[in-house]
Amino acid sequence: MRDARQNNKDAYSLILDAIDIGVYKPGDRLVESELAERFGVSRTPVREALQRMETQSLLTRDGRSLIVASLNHNQLTELYVVRAELEGLAARLAARHASEEEIKVLREMIEEDRALLDNPTAMSRANRRFHKQVHLASHNDFLVQQLDLVHRSMALMATTSLAAEGRGPRALEEHQAIIDAIAARDGDAAYQALKSHISTAYEARLRLDAAEYAKQI
Repeated sequence: MRDARQNNKDAYSLILDAIDIGVYKPGDRLVESELAERFGVSRTPVREALQRMETQSLLTRDGRSLIVASLNHNQLTELYVVRAELEGLAARLAARHASEEEIKVLREMIEEDRALLDNPTAMSRANRRFHKQVHLASHNDFLVQQLDLVHRSMALMATTSLAAEGRGPRALEEHQAIIDAIAARDGDAAYQALKSHISTAYEARLRLDAAEYAKQI
């Protein structure tokens, strides 16, 4: 039997993952009893997980109900600005501190991800895995913690930018450029490559949002 701490951790991660992959979208109501049944955990860790997510602004109140929060256009822009700077810094530090083993793992990830190009959801998960590995390769715990917060907020986007036509192959090319710069120990190039990658992802996101809006008018 799992202890309460592990149970709570599982509930939080499971709910966050469900939001991340679109099981629950911005505006959807989260019901404690339904979540407990879906994930096979007791209501107490679910309640604690929901409270934690509310304090992190991942959930918001609608009367007495908790719903998945959404990002308006300005918040989306602000999030990408912060993400670009922090991820760029992570790449710069990775160029300085990453071990050869870490660089090898990053290269292997790109090769593995080529098999996922026809699956945007799987690509999105692989993309998060890649970025997390770059964060860890910075060997700066405080930066990793801040980037974790940023990436939690990314879960509030209803779709992945990797769903945009042609985005998957291009994203892998950009990942390759990031790794090449890290492997060359060129911090400036790594910083610019990752910032450019985030900028291109933001453009893809804006196009997806514009297309979605066009369907509603």
